[in-house]
Amino acid sequence: MADSRHEPLVLGIETSCDETGVGVVRGTTLLADAVASSVDEHARFGGVVPEVASRAHLEAMVPTIDRALKEAGVSARDLDGIAVTAGPGLAGALLVGVSAAKAYAYALGKPLYGVNHLASHICVDQLEHGPLPEPTMALLVSGGHSSLLLSSDITSDVRPMGATIDDAAGEAFDKIARVLNLGFPGGPVIDRYAREGDPNAIAFPRGLTGPRDAAYDFSFSGLKTAVARWIEAKRAAGEEVPVRDVSASFQEAVVDVLTRKAVRACKDQGVDHLMIGGGVAANSRLRVLAQERCEAAGIRLRVPRPGLCTDNGAMVAALGAEMVARGRSASDWDLSADSSLPVTEPHVPGHGHTHAHPHTHAHDHVHEVGKENLYS
Repeated sequence: MADSRHEPLVLGIETSCDETGVGVVRGTTLLADAVASSVDEHARFGGVVPEVASRAHLEAMVPTIDRALKEAGVSARDLDGIAVTAGPGLAGALLVGVSAAKAYAYALGKPLYGVNHLASHICVDQLEHGPLPEPTMALLVSGGHSSLLLSSDITSDVRPMGATIDDAAGEAFDKIARVLNLGFPGGPVIDRYAREGDPNAIAFPRGLTGPRDAAYDFSFSGLKTAVARWIEAKRAAGEEVPVRDVSASFQEAVVDVLTRKAVRACKDQGVDHLMIGGGVAANSRLRVLAQERCEAAGIRLRVPRPGLCTDNGAMVAALGAEMVARGRSASDWDLSADSSLPVTEPHVPGHGHTHAHPHTHAHDHVHEVGKENLYS
């Protein structure tokens, strides 16, 4: 766990999708969590447009970093490191974050840590519930991922147990919301309608839950198709679609499978802690059902507050602080964005020779002038 004698002060930058997140963390204490979202700019397209997201990150980056540092009450000079999501995510969006992180790290003479988006989603729970138990089972559910991961050391050992083989859970929420004409993003609005509906009104299928199916993998494509066809049949018959009951029944089908498989994985692996993260972890029904099933199985559930479940800079800073505390090597200056960075790589370590202090570079006079202008 982190050394309490010196709790690293780290700034984290997250730009894997449509939110520019910048967080400042000291050890496992959250000092600032600034977010600039471009979700409204994507709503008219019914989904995230990569080029729009990249441009929005570019515009929001410096103001959001300034806001986070001000909120944290710290100077950029005080930082022990700068962490950034290196992947997975949208290539162009990641590139903006990685480029910004390099620029700040270079100008400040601070170590740079390229970290994994998924590992960051696990690590963020430390900011709310203290150090992660080792090992921890994590269920990550978002618009891009539905994964079951086992971590014995969040900085170096994250193993995939299962993953979605088609649509991620969040993706299914977005698509069903679109069919119901509820707008984008779909997760929050379906959650809201579902509270007034009957989760047992319609028997929608539970994907990959048969005896011969992969125990920990997920599939929501069949469910999405079944719900869409059910809605279309109602409309074709000239009947009104019961939006609340459809929302509740669809949501129940998703969270039933997610929680059932997560609890099974914990039991099979002898792990007594389950952490749930990612944007869909903000779903109220998922939280309730997970709590019920974990209590029944003698498993301790850890779920960060909703604001820390969606993509944010705090989670990146949290993992960066853990990297510094555990003495993990910083990334090299040639760190690149990797849209398909595997979860088995919690961070992108350097080779130990190119992360020299920027003052050793040939053009350090220009660097000095730039630094004075930026941070005097």
